[in-house]
Amino acid sequence: MVESVRKFNVAVVGATGAVGETMLAILSQRSFPVGEVYALASTESEGKRVEFGEGGLSVTSLDSFDFNRVDIAFFSAGGDVSKVFAPKAAKSGAVVIDNTSAFRYDDDIPLVVAEVNPEQVGAYENRGIIANPNCSTIQMVVALKPIHDIAEISRVNVATYQAVSGSGKSGITELANQTSDLLNARAIQSNVYPAQIAFNCLPHIDEFQDNGYTKEEMKMVWETKKIMECPSIEVNPTAVRVPVFFGHSEAVHFETNRKVSREQVTLALQKAPGVTVIDDRNDGGYPTPIEHAVENDDVFVGRIREDISHPRGISMWVVSDNIRKGAALNSVQIAEILVQSHL
Repeated sequence: MVESVRKFNVAVVGATGAVGETMLAILSQRSFPVGEVYALASTESEGKRVEFGEGGLSVTSLDSFDFNRVDIAFFSAGGDVSKVFAPKAAKSGAVVIDNTSAFRYDDDIPLVVAEVNPEQVGAYENRGIIANPNCSTIQMVVALKPIHDIAEISRVNVATYQAVSGSGKSGITELANQTSDLLNARAIQSNVYPAQIAFNCLPHIDEFQDNGYTKEEMKMVWETKKIMECPSIEVNPTAVRVPVFFGHSEAVHFETNRKVSREQVTLALQKAPGVTVIDDRNDGGYPTPIEHAVENDDVFVGRIREDISHPRGISMWVVSDNIRKGAALNSVQIAEILVQSHL
């Protein structure tokens, strides 16, 4: 939470979406020092009401909004929207915290995870924009950074199990509708995903690239190197969409330049900010999305074990709320650092 006498006018672009709604909730929950709060969305959503604190906000059209009125603008309405409006907001004097992939790979724009590289927030002065990483990258680097600090990580092999909320409200609706239709012996429709998602797993998130990986997978490669400030770290990801509403899971296998034990890794994680270790070797002694991650702030780690196939390898299981920590919360944490140290 932020202790500040000064109040900051805030805009949330994409306020009617799953991430935008959660941003508004977290701003209230963490008592962010807001003055005026503006909920922005497309013209079609103008006049709708969204929740904020004990009351609500009327949605304003993004097209006609004057960003001179705000100090901080959160963007979560898709990359195309950010590419057009985020530079305009920054030019008007607002600091933009962008939750899309529009600016993540620009060398002069900081890509920040609050627990990993908070010192990069000050680089917002380059262009007035701070990028929020991909949800699957965020939870992974929060878990990897404390280990990287004690024994440099050279390689990561990760398989993700990503909830449909990562596709927004449309993904949630599709899973709900398909589940209902299947249980009632009705034909299903697939509009959001290329194949049935209910009771299924799809090893396909985002567009395929020339190297055979998907863009979602390559995001984890590019972003990990930038956030960890370690171009030499190698990342081999497989991203899978699973029929879970909220909460991403990851099976993470990594190799270090010198051997570390399970006990050393566990201790480093237990001391790390934003991490909760649940690692009992018995029934239920591990984190799951539903029981632990959903609506919680931390990244949860369990199943920590030394890799029996590699002398310097460790395997672990990582879960987090993809909408909360993977998007909205990290954005607000960036804003907290911004107002505490830079504005």
